[in-house]
Amino acid sequence: MDLDALDGRIGEGWGGVFPDGSHVNLVLARRGSGTAAALMTMFTSPREGHVPVLCCVGTTVDDLEAVWPPTFLMNKATATEERHQAMTWGATQLGVGQGVLDAVADGLIEGSDDLFVFVSVWIEPTADDETAVRIANRHAVRRAIEVAVRGRADRVPDLVARRDGLRHPRYGGD
Repeated sequence: MDLDALDGRIGEGWGGVFPDGSHVNLVLARRGSGTAAALMTMFTSPREGHVPVLCCVGTTVDDLEAVWPPTFLMNKATATEERHQAMTWGATQLGVGQGVLDAVADGLIEGSDDLFVFVSVWIEPTADDETAVRIANRHAVRRAIEVAVRGRADRVPDLVARRDGLRHPRYGGD
C-alpha cells in the first residue's frame, strides 16, 4: 500500500437513520506528512464540547487499546449534555473503531504505524439508541474509507449533470 498516495485522501459516509444515524468526514494521512501535522493540531486543540480522542476499544477501562492504524475522532456536534457525550465518546468511538478495523479486514487499508485515520463525526444531540449509533458509525466509517481509497471521480459527471436539481436534507428553500 502506497502511503504517499493515500496521504490527504478524503472520504465521506452516512450510516443509519435519523436521529441515531451518523455522518462522517474522514482524512487519511501518512505519518510525518504536512497533512498529518495539520490534523495533529486538531487533536491537540480541544475545546469545550469538542474533545478529540484516540479511538480505543475494550471491554473494561483496564483493557482498552487503541485501534490500529491510529484513529483520531473529533465530534462535529457540540457534546455538552451527558447523554450526547456518552453517544459521542462511547457508541460512536466503538463504531468508528470497528469501521476502521472492517476496512483493514477488507484490505482497503493496512494496520500500519505510518497511516493515520482522522474522523470528524456528526451525532445528532437527540440520538438515543446506543446500538444504532454504534452500527451507523461502523458503516459510515467503512464507507468513507472506501471513498478515500478508491475515489469518487466517476460520480462527477452525474453530479454536474444534476447540479441545478440537487437538494440537501438541512436545506428547506427552493
